[in-house]
Amino acid sequence: MEPQRSTNATLVDLLDRVLDKGLVIHADIIVSVAGIPLIGVNLRAALAGMETMLKYGIMQSWDERIRAWEREHRSKKKSSLAQGEKIVLKMLGAYYSSEGIYTAWRYGYFFLSGERLFLYHEDFGKVLFETPLVKIRGLVTKKGEHFTEKKERDELSLLLGDNKVARLSALDVSQLKKAIEKRMNELGLVPEEDPALPVFEESAAKFLTTGEQVICSGKMWYLMETEGIIDNTWRPGHLYLTDKRICWWYDFEQKVAFEIPIGELVACAMENRNLSDVLKKKRVLDIIYAGSGTRRLVSFSGDSLEEWDQIFRRIITDRGAVPARNALARPAFA
Repeated sequence: MEPQRSTNATLVDLLDRVLDKGLVIHADIIVSVAGIPLIGVNLRAALAGMETMLKYGIMQSWDERIRAWEREHRSKKKSSLAQGEKIVLKMLGAYYSSEGIYTAWRYGYFFLSGERLFLYHEDFGKVLFETPLVKIRGLVTKKGEHFTEKKERDELSLLLGDNKVARLSALDVSQLKKAIEKRMNELGLVPEEDPALPVFEESAAKFLTTGEQVICSGKMWYLMETEGIIDNTWRPGHLYLTDKRICWWYDFEQKVAFEIPIGELVACAMENRNLSDVLKKKRVLDIIYAGSGTRRLVSFSGDSLEEWDQIFRRIITDRGAVPARNALARPAFA
């Protein structure tokens, strides 16, 4: 074969030629120091597409074994359907799993049958999420920030028994919601209209006491007090209002870095302030509270400060009475 040269060849052309024709590397390398051979390398390698490999009788036995294993593996997979169970809808989707320390969107296919909804991973042959339709108390569509591109997309929240919430995403959330509601109506099940979903986040589960409920929460910067040689520093985290206290969760150290009982809240005020040499004229919410017999001040900055200010003022006006979750205009902040 005569070598060919093309000044217009691209990387795609190179890859196409390698996969189609193949590439053979045959090299003998000797590494020596001061004329003394120390290391010998003998290379024999072939790189090509599988079709080219099989055409020349290379890796045939491996290819046959892999294909046989895959056929056997797929034949053993269970469909996860009960006997006589019929599928009403099949749709690509995901379920937000927060079991233990593992939290992530897990992908598969949603199957809506006559009695239940489940998410099935066909490659692994595993049910990732499942709920009987009779346990669905309500359905709510909202915007959620997830997936790798961090864009807002529609998300379907199912309110289940014991105030548990299942977060679902699908290729067509609206169609999935309508299909579930239609099947529930056929079974004589009536979901709640505009159900109030409990505010819940994974970090809150790590510090909530028995019976304590989150009223509202949101991402918030907190001016952390001086520690050792480190001056006051703004740190990112989450601010929580529960039915018992106000607390700020430090994401980096995974701990509650500030908390006060509701009754210690005295006053709050907002103003524009320079957070650093770069972050200038940012909105800051100051909270004054009575701690250890003296009045102290903490500062927060972030989105939805106006809503937080209104809620705190309402609590102060009501002399420590926490507003009910349903009475809040926006129970959770992004």
